[in-house]
Amino acid sequence: MTVVLITGAAGPAGAALGAQLDRARADRPGLVFTGADLLELDDPRYDAAVTVPRADAPEYAPAMRRLVAEHGVDLIVTTVQDELVALAGIGKTIGCRVAISAAGPVALSADKLITMWALADAGVAVPGHGSPADFAGAEAAMAALGGPVVVKPRVSRGGRGVRLIESASDLDWSTLDAADVVQSFAPGTEYCPQVYRRGDDVMVVVLEKTALKEGRVGNAVSTVRRKAGEVADVEALARDAVLALGLTGAVDLDIRREASGRPVVLEINARFGANSAAAPELLDRTLAAELSGTTTR
Repeated sequence: MTVVLITGAAGPAGAALGAQLDRARADRPGLVFTGADLLELDDPRYDAAVTVPRADAPEYAPAMRRLVAEHGVDLIVTTVQDELVALAGIGKTIGCRVAISAAGPVALSADKLITMWALADAGVAVPGHGSPADFAGAEAAMAALGGPVVVKPRVSRGGRGVRLIESASDLDWSTLDAADVVQSFAPGTEYCPQVYRRGDDVMVVVLEKTALKEGRVGNAVSTVRRKAGEVADVEALARDAVLALGLTGAVDLDIRREASGRPVVLEINARFGANSAAAPELLDRTLAAELSGTTTR
């Protein structure tokens, strides 16, 4: 028996992994999947369920160590944005393998403004960006960045808190602070590439968002998988972004085309995302890589 703990099992990204578990069991007999979440989990696709503290709680690390020991966990796969930095930091002390990038790359991708700085410094295409303090107001931000802007929290999950600003009256700029990031609005097609990297091998599956929760911005309501090479510029950009930040394992990106057609990286999640079921290769490769030396009990 090999025990895989999936955190955030009750959320959208956890549910996307839950949809893939029967296939994973068929491919690798002896796998047991335990779902972990802040909330009580009622999902028959998981073999067992446990509750865990918030990642910013003092009891998080001790609780995770106990959970690993008590349940005989061999591998942790995280889908929770809020716990990435904490889990990357304690990963080598937790008592099992953790499918996560190193702490430095995780920190770069966890903060959307720092992600922009790091990618821009590496020559990877990103939208115009800045901190609210860089602009006198909404009108100044739109003038400096060449049109409508998007304002969102620097640290957040999915499309939470994303606001599209098209005129100065859309937002009281004084309500923003250093916890927000400002980006120029890219009005073209949006994609959510699903990437898996191990060493020099980088696999990219491009999913095109065909509907967004808030209409012009927000999480994907529906996607379509594009064929390999069909949107080669998006594939290349996703690969370059992951390599530039030094990320490994499963990575979920948001990329959108500017009015010129140029694709730019909006943000990066160093984890499985809510659309991973459309790219089951990510979970296949994660299990193959992380469990290659594990002995089934």
